[in-house]
Amino acid sequence: MAETGHSAGEYISHHLQNLTVCKKGGEWIWNECHGNFFALNVDSMFFAIALGVLLIWFFGRVAKKATTGAPNRTQAAVEMIVGFVDQSVRETFHGTNRVIAPLALTLFMWIFLMNLMDLIPVDWLPWAAKQAGIPYLRVVPTTDVNVTFAMAIGVFILTIYYSIKIKGVGGFTRELTLTPFNHWAAIPFNFVLESVSLVAKPLSLSLRLFGNLYAGELIFMLIALLGIYQLPLHFAWAVFHILIIVLQAFIFMMLTIVYLSMAHEHH
Repeated sequence: MAETGHSAGEYISHHLQNLTVCKKGGEWIWNECHGNFFALNVDSMFFAIALGVLLIWFFGRVAKKATTGAPNRTQAAVEMIVGFVDQSVRETFHGTNRVIAPLALTLFMWIFLMNLMDLIPVDWLPWAAKQAGIPYLRVVPTTDVNVTFAMAIGVFILTIYYSIKIKGVGGFTRELTLTPFNHWAAIPFNFVLESVSLVAKPLSLSLRLFGNLYAGELIFMLIALLGIYQLPLHFAWAVFHILIIVLQAFIFMMLTIVYLSMAHEHH
C-alpha cells in the first residue's frame, strides 16, 4: 500500500531513489551523492549479486542431484531451460566456442531473476528496509541503467575480443575501414559508419532492457497509489508483465548470441 502523507510525485520519487554511497572529503557519505560519477547504487549491486549467487547455488544443487532415470519436476524444468537455450545457440551461433552456451544460459536466467523482482509489490521490501533504518531501497536491478549497461559492456568486450581473436587485428581493422564500401577512398566514411554500429550494440542492449523494466516499475507504482484498491490491477498487470520479464531476458540473450556469432564470422 502506498505511504500516506505523501503526494503522488513524492511517493514515486522516493521509490525511484537508490540507496547510494560515495566518498566526499575522505569520508563515505550515504544518499547525498547526486552528480557524483563514482557513487555506488548499493541496493542494485546487492540484489544483482544475491540473485546471481542464488542462480549458481540452485543450478549447482540440481546438477549434483540429477539422475539418469525419471527426473523430478525441478530437474525436468531445468533441463527444459537448458535445452531451450542450447537450441537457441545452435540455431543462431555459427562458430565453434564452448563459452557461448553457458554465457547465454547465465544471462537469460540472471536477467530473468532480476526482472522477476518487479512482481513483488513495490512497498513490501522498501517498508521492511525502512523499519531497519534504510531510507531507500530499489529491488529490481534491471531498472538501474548502471546494471544493464555493465552487462552490455561485458558483452561488448567479448565481441571485440573474439573479433580480434578470430580475424586478427588486420581482419578486424579491415571490417571497420573497408565495409560496406571496399575502396580506399571510402575508408573515413566506412570507419565512422562501422564505429557507430559497433557502439550502438551495447547501447541498444542496455537501454532496451532498462527502458522496458523501468516503465513496468513505474506502472506498478502508479497502481500502488490506489491504496487498498490496487490488488486487482496489480494482479492483472503482473500477469501481463510476466511476458515482458521473459521476453526481455530472451532478447538480451539472443542479441548477445547474434553479436558473438558476427564476431566469429569472416566477411
